[in-house]
Amino acid sequence: MPVLESTYKPSFFFKQGFVATVYSGLVRRVALVQERERITLNDGDFMDLDWSFSKEKSNKLIILLHGLEGHAQRPYVTGAAKLFNDYGVDAVCVNFRGCSGEDNLKYRSYHSGATEDLEAVINHAIGNKKYAEIYLKGISLGANIILKYLGEGVSVPQEVKAAIAISAPCYLYGSAKELHTFKNILYHQRFKKHLVDKLKIKQKRFVDVLSEDEIHSIKTLMDFDTVYTSKAHGFKDALDYYEQCSSLQFLPNIKTPTLIINALNDSFLSSECYPVKEAKQNPYLYLEMPQFGGHVGFIDKKNVYYNEKRALEFIKSI
Repeated sequence: MPVLESTYKPSFFFKQGFVATVYSGLVRRVALVQERERITLNDGDFMDLDWSFSKEKSNKLIILLHGLEGHAQRPYVTGAAKLFNDYGVDAVCVNFRGCSGEDNLKYRSYHSGATEDLEAVINHAIGNKKYAEIYLKGISLGANIILKYLGEGVSVPQEVKAAIAISAPCYLYGSAKELHTFKNILYHQRFKKHLVDKLKIKQKRFVDVLSEDEIHSIKTLMDFDTVYTSKAHGFKDALDYYEQCSSLQFLPNIKTPTLIINALNDSFLSSECYPVKEAKQNPYLYLEMPQFGGHVGFIDKKNVYYNEKRALEFIKSI
């Protein structure tokens, strides 16, 4: 489809990508009552799902995926859940493995291409919960997972009607390089600290697989992906992980109506993360590139973000 013209116009203060990103990540609050359910995965591991419901019984569900080192209580997922609940759609905010406040059982955890875990949640929603219409919405890392899932050749259930990808790092190597630049040093250090702190906990249970020296060698996020992410999930190294899991290569194969919203002032995204050619050549793919919004910072009125409103508009249009 042609690239969509965006109508997003934030206030002057939030036109700065850094301000919008930080405010959305550290200041925004969303009140939402959730019910936790733990599901067992095929390999014996678990994931925790946090549910919220519309006032009336619904057969519609939105599945929400968080970003790197996020969880199901982050405002960028609970905000969407609350809005969809208000419009008669149940919501499940997924905690990736090891992201619900408790280390997962396996040495592996989650990564940008772990579509098998998304598939498990979808199958659970259809088979156990009996939802007839399912929508997918992912943020950042979660957005890449959704795009990869829809285009990698698996049989997407007919119940999956539409998808929305926000601040999607479609080209992981390019995004990784951006995160290592000086402009993103604060984000880089914050992500690295969280990841390494969790890895130290995991290392105590898997001393034969990972040494303390290897953890101490991690100075950057790429180091983390070299030492842990790639090895724990069956890739040769960090570059192999980025290459195999980037959703960009899977976009031409998507056959589910999908909206990508990537802000042009998102400091996390490289030029390859704006798939104009792919959107123009695929009738199922819609690309919107607002001038502003930073990384998941589409601040709008009454604490309902622009990307959340657009997600609701998009599924209504399908």
